[in-house]
Amino acid sequence: MDTLVAVSWLKEHLSDANLVIADCRFVLGSPDKGREAYEEDHIPGARYFDLEKDLSAPKTEHGGRHPWPQAQAFASKLAQAGIGNDTAVVLYDAQGGAMAARAYWVLKYIGHQQVALLDGGYGAWKAAGYPVTREIPTPVQVTYEPHVKGEWVRSMEDVRQSMAGEQAVLVDSRAFDRYTGESETIDPVGGHIPGAVNYDWQNIIDENGRIKDEEALRKHFAALPQDREVIVYCGSGVTACANLFALERLGYKNVKLYPGSWSDWISYEENEIAKGKE
Repeated sequence: MDTLVAVSWLKEHLSDANLVIADCRFVLGSPDKGREAYEEDHIPGARYFDLEKDLSAPKTEHGGRHPWPQAQAFASKLAQAGIGNDTAVVLYDAQGGAMAARAYWVLKYIGHQQVALLDGGYGAWKAAGYPVTREIPTPVQVTYEPHVKGEWVRSMEDVRQSMAGEQAVLVDSRAFDRYTGESETIDPVGGHIPGAVNYDWQNIIDENGRIKDEEALRKHFAALPQDREVIVYCGSGVTACANLFALERLGYKNVKLYPGSWSDWISYEENEIAKGKE
């Protein structure tokens, strides 16, 4: 299974015994909207995964607005959803792939192999006229043994050390006006981590919410070196995962997520912040 599948592929494999579909729709700032949308209609058989309840840990002083989930806790939720270590999982959302990409990165972090994003998400599925339902599935619980790949993520200290020694390239995935600090509507402090370059994640998708083709993505990321570690962040470690997914598709081998991202960085008073364009 490719890491990006078309709605036509999913329609063809909808009844596969070893395939589970995960609905990851979530609206930042309106935490109930995603589940409400799922309950209204979804792809048949899809299980719902909530960004804040399933794909994040509870908030604390540090760790950002969507702290990285604990591996065993997330594995238990997968098991309850009928997802085992060898299950093929297809993820979708209605947010341009950002929420689904977060789920993708968490799954890869715990060692899951067979996982893909649905290209175009729920909008593409409905536009194709494929079936939807209000029926909530009742999965048979299985077991899940996580095999954590800690190298997929970087801590605040890792970021601080990497930037001090110029060991890594730091990518800020937020909109340009949030990166520069001109406009900050979510976090209490505007700006970016010193040294970071800006690649707004929304530039990897087209007007239909599909991931752009390889040629367009390669042109977009042309200035980003492949021979250095690339650490990607955003506001809270969610939309950064869309950029990470695109970079992985392009063959970048050394890309990491800073899960706490900007909201974690600014929770440490001693951390410097930068404004304007680097």
